[in-house]
Amino acid sequence: MIRHLRGVLGIGMSWLVSTVAVAAEFPKFEAKTLDPNIGKVCYAVTLADVDGDGKQDVVAVSENRVLWYQAPDWKPRVIIEDQTEKDNVCIAPLDIDQDGKIDFALGAGWSGKNTGQLVWLSRGAVLDKKWDVHLIGHEPWTHRMRFGNVAGGKRPQLVVSPLTKTQGDGVRLLAFSIPQNPKTDPWASTIMNAAMNRMHNHWHLDWNGDGIDDTVTSSQEGVHLITPGAVRDGAANWQTTKLGNGAGGEKPEAKGAGEIKVGKLKNGPRFIVTVEPMHGQACVVYVEPKAGEKTADGLWPRHVIDATLNRGHALWTCDIDGDGGDEIVLGFSDPGPGPVKGPGVFIYEADDATATKWTKHTIDDGGMATEDLICADLTGDGKLDIVAGGRASHNLKLYIQK
Repeated sequence: MIRHLRGVLGIGMSWLVSTVAVAAEFPKFEAKTLDPNIGKVCYAVTLADVDGDGKQDVVAVSENRVLWYQAPDWKPRVIIEDQTEKDNVCIAPLDIDQDGKIDFALGAGWSGKNTGQLVWLSRGAVLDKKWDVHLIGHEPWTHRMRFGNVAGGKRPQLVVSPLTKTQGDGVRLLAFSIPQNPKTDPWASTIMNAAMNRMHNHWHLDWNGDGIDDTVTSSQEGVHLITPGAVRDGAANWQTTKLGNGAGGEKPEAKGAGEIKVGKLKNGPRFIVTVEPMHGQACVVYVEPKAGEKTADGLWPRHVIDATLNRGHALWTCDIDGDGGDEIVLGFSDPGPGPVKGPGVFIYEADDATATKWTKHTIDDGGMATEDLICADLTGDGKLDIVAGGRASHNLKLYIQK
């Protein structure tokens, strides 16, 4: 068993979380069920001010529906139902047609032939009426999507990462530009990278402060940073830098990294957190080297902080306790081998600025087979809350920070 874990997780393992006990000073959460049965799977959750009242509403995706839960009483309302190819799998909010109201891009066609149907949703005159669906195109195995200004233009692009390749040597990480008339004009796409496989997710942030979004990816090949080159505004000139190898298993499904997010330590460097391998059992932190610091392989130092997950599938980074450093919020969907078996929602708190040891706090043990989660202040009290959607548990929950 130990030999197997070492093969899957790779070397450089700095074991583990310092404790599973909840520290007295760490925030506590109260769970509120927003939907006990959203469908077969709650594939994705996001937040958006759907009704324009200044409050963030919860938006959730099931296999055949997209729903929004209106703050502050979380009344459920249907956005679309049975209007796309099954299954819906990912979603991204933006005012796409620039009418001052939020729209959504949506990835569908996940099951069956896995067509990767890409659409966007616009509302009618009445919010309770089903929204209109507009086709963007198809990219098979589309798994995640986010809006980011990766080309340096006036508007962000819709960046889509498929899970596996359908042509060439790897998946096509695509950036779709929003046309002047998004309902009728074609959405031109540009390939940002086409050399990776089993790309579970990507994340955008302005890495170097130049006002343009860079992209961090997790795949079978490890952790990479993709940055725009000198020629911008739609040009296919992105540069790829490897930051980490990911898990070191022998089989493809035991290699690399799955879910991914980026955070910052208190008075310390930036870090990247992953689940390794894809749908794996390890939560892994990569710490940014100090300026001028060299590592033997040129990669970021890798620390396994927990290896007791089972099908880890959701990550978020944010400053939960208000101490100036980001915590890791993680969800996994199947019972694990550790003392706290889950599935559920957990928070990891860095013990110091080295990020080698973390304290694990249990938020939900067994009540949420987590497929996706997101964090924000949803009650207006200045404290960050958690929204999570389940797979086998079929539910949607809001965890309110007390």
